[in-house]
Parts: sequence; structure tokens; C-alpha cells
Amino acid sequence: MSVAFVELTGGKGCSLMSATAGPDLVAHDYTETEYAASGTVGGRTPTGDAPPADFTTRVVVRRPAHPERFSGTLVVEWLNVSSGADAPAEYTYIAQELVRAGHAWAGISAQYTGVEGGAGSVQLDVAAPGLAQADPERYGAMNHPGDAYCYDIFGAIAAALRGPGGPLADLRVERVLAVGESQSSMALTTYVTEFAEGDDAIDGYLVHSRPFGRLPFAQVGAPADITLAYEGGPVRFGKPAKPVVVVQTETELLTNFKYYLAREPDNEHLRVWEVAGSAHADLVQIGPFEEYLGLPDPVNRGQQLFVLRAALRHLDAWSRGGAAPRSTPPLSLIEHPDAEPTLQLDDVGNAVGGVRMPCVEAPTQVLTGVVANPVSRIHLLFGATKPIPDEALAARYGSSEGYLKAYEQAADAAIEAGFAVPEDRAELLDGANPDLIPG
Repeated sequence: MSVAFVELTGGKGCSLMSATAGPDLVAHDYTETEYAASGTVGGRTPTGDAPPADFTTRVVVRRPAHPERFSGTLVVEWLNVSSGADAPAEYTYIAQELVRAGHAWAGISAQYTGVEGGAGSVQLDVAAPGLAQADPERYGAMNHPGDAYCYDIFGAIAAALRGPGGPLADLRVERVLAVGESQSSMALTTYVTEFAEGDDAIDGYLVHSRPFGRLPFAQVGAPADITLAYEGGPVRFGKPAKPVVVVQTETELLTNFKYYLAREPDNEHLRVWEVAGSAHADLVQIGPFEEYLGLPDPVNRGQQLFVLRAALRHLDAWSRGGAAPRSTPPLSLIEHPDAEPTLQLDDVGNAVGGVRMPCVEAPTQVLTGVVANPVSRIHLLFGATKPIPDEALAARYGSSEGYLKAYEQAADAAIEAGFAVPEDRAELLDGANPDLIPG
């Protein structure tokens, strides 16, 4: 199953961007190159195997400019198409860890919608154009045979990127880690449960923000129907063949994602971290464009950013034969006989249990991923940040100095537990909010 790569030039330039600017690639001696990747793969529909089909899709590679800087690890991201266009959702969270570790990253346009265009799944008003329609000069050769083939396309490109003759041939790729967030995590759930057994292309998986189901198989020439991921029974990983780290927020645990139905214990190749005070999307994802969302609450300002960087570091070490990440208790739920479960909340209104970052261990705000009566799908996804009354903050900390001491202790505890990496300590401490303490 060979894949040919041709560098893309001309037109409007690379179209893959994030709302929040990542690290300066040039300053870190990284390069960015965009390729057309072409090949022939088999596929799978809801009723069985699909005949072989040709594809040409897009791959964006960000890598160290010099081989001696390369760590040996390639991170391949299943680009997210929930907006109707490709987005590097996970790169936005893990980019800093990528460049400081010396990893290479490849964003793969695996799904039909990213290439051919179409409606997203987050209730935006317009359908996005496909790559060729948006920039025919640059992407005119793109051709996707439908999401019946997306899993084989992703696997074939991952295998080709680690082999000779591809864009990374001079780097000697030793391991490949697959990452994906939201709809892409649904796709990786399908990949791990249906395709990973016996697959030597990928050595580990970071699955971020998945519902209880998985991305379904699709018909030839069509996108996957994501609504089916919220129907049927829960999908569990069981005992995966390769290391899998799952990072979940409050939003996926409850709401219509209902991941609580698919909870399963950690095992030899599985770790699940549920992050208190986190939402499916947050300020890291939207950055300076928050006001344009028009939401009634400020979006979630939790600290899953640091958890995801740490999770990637753990997964990299684990895939090399190192120790597995630590297991951690899940978020605490209250069961109700005639209703869905709810989060158990502490004295200020933050979730109990799960991965504990300083924003919930030394809180100045109520951070939630479960919004009561959301006004839109976007509101549900971005959670909320609400104030804690001044009198409660004064009683808890006494002064801003008392707060800063508690926050620093909580940050150091998170690093000691492995939920943040030591290099992020200064940035984590910068997230303190002493100005919110009265007096």
C-alpha cells in the first residue's frame, strides 16, 4: 500500500491555521511543508468491505529543520472537521511540547468533509468549501473517495511517513503516535477498536474528548454521519494492542456525549484521565476570538492544556517501553434513579475527583464543562467560567498572598503527580488570579 507525496506550492498558501497562535516554528528551527498524498486503499462500509479506490489528500508536516534535533517521534493528527473544514485541534494544545521535545508533527486530512467540503457538526450557519473549491490552484488535484476509506487513508499515510522515500526519510522515524480531538477522537476510537490489531504503523494513541460511541462506517463517496456516534451502545477499548491515553473533560462525561456509559478500568495498555474543571473546548481553542461567539458566559478557562502536554510526554515514553502514566480516580458522579447522573461538586461549585489542576485545587472561579440550559451547541461545547463570591474567596485565602501560596502548592502537586511537566511550571504559575482575591 504505497503512498506518493508531492509538495504543494502556489495558490493562497497553506490553509491550516489555529485561532490561538502556537510557538514560532522558525524560532524553534522548525519547517512547515504541505504535501499532496496519493495512493489506493480499501475501505469499509456499514455492510462490509468497499472496493479499492484512489485518493489524493493533504498532509501538513511540521518538523525540525535538522535531523540531529529530531527525537525519533512523529505525531500524526487526524485533523478535525467539525466546523466543516480541517482544523488542527490537538496541535493547538500540544504544540509547545512538540517543539521542545523535538518531535515531528503531521496533520492528515483523513475525512471526506475536509477535502470535499460540507456542513460541520457544530451548528454553524454555512457549509465550508472543500480544499479544491477554496483554492483550486493549490488543491485542485484533491480527491477523497468517501469516509468508507478514511481509516485506511490515515493508516496508509502514517505508515508511509515512517518509511523510506517519504517527506521524513532523512529523520529516521522510530515511533508514530496518533492524536485526535472531538470528532477525530471518535475516528481514533474506531481505528483502535477495528484496525489497530496487527498494525505496525502506529505505536500509541492520544484520544481526547470522545463520546460513548465512535465514528461510524460510511458509504462510498459520502461523509460519515456523526450523529450515529451518539446512538447505539457504548464502545469500550477493552485491552488495546498498543498504549492508549484517553483525556476526557466534564462535557464528554455527561451532556449528550454520555461517556460515563463507556467508562472502563485502566489496564496494561489503557489509561483514562478525567480532568476536573475542563470543557470540550475552552479559551485555548478560541483565543482572541472569544467575543465573537456571543455566549452568555465567558468560556471555560480550565487547564487541560497542561494535562494534554503531559499526556503526550507520558505516551511517548510508554510507547518506547517506559512506565505507563499513573492511574487516577475518575470524576465523582451522583446517580439519580430517574435522571442522568450529575457531577459531585465541592464547596465552591467545582467538580470533585479526577485530575486536579491548581485552577480547581486553589480556585478563584467556578470552571465547568456542563452548562445548564445551553443556548447553542457552541455554548455546550465551550463550557463556562463563573465567579466565586468575594466573601467566599476572602474566607478561603485571607489575602492574595495566601492564595498564591495555595496555588503554587497545587501547581507543584500537579507536576509531582505527572499531570503537568516541570518545564511548564512558570506558565502554570502565570495562570494564577491574585487580582480576584478581595482586599
